[in-house]
Parts: sequence; structure tokens; C-alpha cells
Amino acid sequence: MSYAVTEDGLTLNWGASTDDVAVTAYDIYEHGNKIGEAAGSATTENLTGLTPATTYNLTVIARDAAGNASLASPAVDCTTRPSSDTSPPTGPGTLSYTEVTANSAKLSWGAATDDKAVTAYDIRSGSTVYKTVTGTPPATSTTVTGLACNSPYTLNVVARDAAGNASPQSNAVTFTTRACATDGGVPSSIGIVSSGWSIPWGTFWMPDGNSALVTERDSFKVFKLAKDGTKTQVGSVPNTVTTDGEGGLLGVAVDPGWATNHRVYFMHTAAEGNRIARMTYDGSSLGGYTVLLQGIKKNRYHNGGRLAFGPDGLLYASTGDAQTSSLAQDRNSLNGKILRLTTEGKPAPGNPFGTYVYSLGHRNPQGLAFDRGGRLWEAEFGNSSFDELNLIKPGANYGWPTCEGTCSVSGMTNPRKTWRVAEASPSGIAIVRNVIYMAALRGERLWRIPIDGDTENVGAATAYYVGTYGRLRTVTKVPGADQLWLSTTNSDNNGGEPDGADKIFRVSID
Repeated sequence: MSYAVTEDGLTLNWGASTDDVAVTAYDIYEHGNKIGEAAGSATTENLTGLTPATTYNLTVIARDAAGNASLASPAVDCTTRPSSDTSPPTGPGTLSYTEVTANSAKLSWGAATDDKAVTAYDIRSGSTVYKTVTGTPPATSTTVTGLACNSPYTLNVVARDAAGNASPQSNAVTFTTRACATDGGVPSSIGIVSSGWSIPWGTFWMPDGNSALVTERDSFKVFKLAKDGTKTQVGSVPNTVTTDGEGGLLGVAVDPGWATNHRVYFMHTAAEGNRIARMTYDGSSLGGYTVLLQGIKKNRYHNGGRLAFGPDGLLYASTGDAQTSSLAQDRNSLNGKILRLTTEGKPAPGNPFGTYVYSLGHRNPQGLAFDRGGRLWEAEFGNSSFDELNLIKPGANYGWPTCEGTCSVSGMTNPRKTWRVAEASPSGIAIVRNVIYMAALRGERLWRIPIDGDTENVGAATAYYVGTYGRLRTVTKVPGADQLWLSTTNSDNNGGEPDGADKIFRVSID
């Protein structure tokens, strides 16, 4: 592919694809999100509304009239030109605070000015952005949520214009949030368990609760991580390949009967597609390798990958649509689904369609967790509008690609909560004291979503650690404690950090 750039746009060119009937369209993706479409007869497309001095990682996928999609083209990095506007706004006026609660505070400040226009205010702690206020013009007050209870905070405000020029920061204000509540609990402290990781993707606790198995997506390695942070490689998963995107070594799950059968399960990308495989783990090393299920299509993005055991002792797996959205609605496809299978790799008895499929209509589900009533909750990447939290029921259709987020189409099941994609892009979820915690990648935050008792409803969502630790991939409950393990994947393509930059944190819930 080739391209030509301006400050806020670019023209992308590619070689024509071929098909036994005809290519009907080309889809243009930026790191897995569709941002443009061209006719099947075209080999060029103009993209507008881009941000100056920003790198876009672009791929093109061809489609035919039947909805069949090609593999993604080789990626190309296109950097828009710097903006001609180099004048920053003035500093915001005096910052003050009111209405401090256990996890929020209201901030107000004077408006900044700019030679063109102020487009945003960043609420910061030092240089870490907690919240961004936008608008035309942006408001000069906001409530910052997701603060830890009984904790000190020092915040300031910086103004930005459309070119990204930042003003001097305002004065700083310092306050302490109120005492921690008891119902449900909230995050109260965070500390590093282990560092030096490169894209730790899956985490699953051993039955004894003293250590967990952790997978690294691109190295294909599996580690044992003890509660005290001791890290030991126990092996790797054979036949694993990367997709230069979201494929590789993904989810891991330990058999509930591990003490007697020593079985561990992995979802990974292989030459022909994504697989679910079984290995043995004797407490010190991995051995053997058995394919339980294959034929799950792969692509650069949208590979799903999470594994979880249900209270029924059966294995649940999330699969993406492999960037072919029509597969999510195809009951005969394994893609865009929640699958349910036995530990021998057979469709679970009682599945709604007599196949592996448990639910359908999913785009790229990566979060699975069971609540105290044995119900399955799922978090899912949206395309360009809404990410979702769903309560999964057997045979239910969750809408993609007919719906993204809530809709009124007959036969589709609506999510229990949605977010704009910039605020979430969710991966793992975990449940502690009837509260769902959801790790967000693009949103770089941990969402807290309380379940309303044992109903199907959830309460208001609150964000924690906004922008503080980068891309948050996997969150799991620590056995026997009101704690979470929370991992980052800043070493992936989107995070841009070097190998070894990722960490696993311990979060206490009080």
C-alpha cells in the first residue's frame, strides 16, 4: 500500500484483490476498528477528520457479495503532518473543588483562551490525565469519579486546542476523599505484584489459590506466578503463531479436577486458525498437547480468546468474528460466539443448537465471569460506537453486526451496560462482592459496575485509575480475598511500549 498525508487526512492506495465472483467492497481498519469503506472497484480512499501529527496503523480487507472477507493486508503506518497551529491556549483560571465524596470530587476553573479555540480541558494528577472535558466550547466544571476512598489527591487542569497545543497548567488543589463504604466495596489500594512482562494476556488461578498461570501472547510462554510475586516459566504452547495483531497465545483455564488429572486448557492461534488445546501441568512444567477444537477462523484482529470454567464444570470460550461480521450471525460458524464444550472437546450436552454454540451475535468478546448465582457475564469490543457488558443466556443473539449497543430489532438481546469505545475497549472481567470489574484497553481504566442484588440489572459504572497504568487487559479475583490481579498490555502494538514494560498489579477492595 501507499499513501499521501495532510494535517487532518490521508489518501490510501492499495492493489486490487481478486475473487471467483467479484470483490464488492474494501474495509479499512485502524488497529481493528473500521474507519472507512471503499467500493469493490476502487483501489484508493480518502480518510478525513484525522488528528495532526498522529500515526495511524492501517490495513485493508476485501469483501465479496456473500460477505466473505479476505485476510488483512500488510499493515502500513501513516503519520499525518504536524499542524500549522503552534500557539497554545492560555492557562485556565483558578481551580477549586467542592462536593468531595468517597470516590469523587467536583472541580471548577476559569476558562482559558486561544487564538482559534479551546477544544478540551485535561484534569490531571501531575502529568497523568484523569478525565478530559470536551465540547464547543468545553465546560469549565466537572465531577471526577473513580477516586480511591480515604486517599489524598492533588489535581490540576490543562487546556488544549484542536492542534494538540497544551496550555500551562492551572494551580493545583489537594484534598482527601471520604472514608470507604462497605456495601460492595471499592478499590482502595494498588501495588505491583510482578513486572518485566511482555503482553500478559490470560491469568487463571490454581485450585490451591497460592499461584496462577499467566500466558504471554506473543512469546507463547506460560508462567507460574505466586502471590508473593515469584515468577517461573513452566513451558510454552506448541503450534502457536502470531497474527501481528491480536492473535497468539490467549486464554488459559485450569481444570477444576486438576489435583487428579493435571489438565490445563489454552486458546491460541495456529496456522489454520484459532484452537482450543489441552496440556498437562504437574505443578512445575507443561507437557503433552492435544487439540480439542479447531476450525475457528482467525484474522489480524477479532480473535476473542478468553476461557472460563462454569459452575457446571464445562469449559466456556469466547471467539471473535475474525473481521468477517457475517460469521457472528451464522449458527454454523464457530466465530462471533460464546462456545460451551466438555473437557474432551465435545459440544456440551444441552447446548441450545446441539452444537458448540452457546450464544451468538458477538463481535470480539474477551471478558467472561460467573456471578454468585452461576450466571455468565461477558464484555465485548464494539466497532466505532459502543462497547458492551452482556448477561449471557443460552441461545440468545447479542446483535452484531445488526446492532452495536442497544437496539430494538426483534430477536436481539440488548446489553446491560454500554460505553463509548474511547472510554473502554474492554477485555477481562472479574466479580468481587457482587460487583463486576472490567479492564479497559483503549480507555486505560478499570470500570466498577455493581450488580443489583440477584437481578439482571446493573448500577452506575465508575472508572478507576484513568490513564494511570495504560492499557488494562486482564482482571481476576484473588481466591480467598477481596482482591484483584490486574495486568497491563502496554507492550502490544497499540501500547507502543518495549518488551518487558508490562506489570501485574494487586488491587484491594474495601
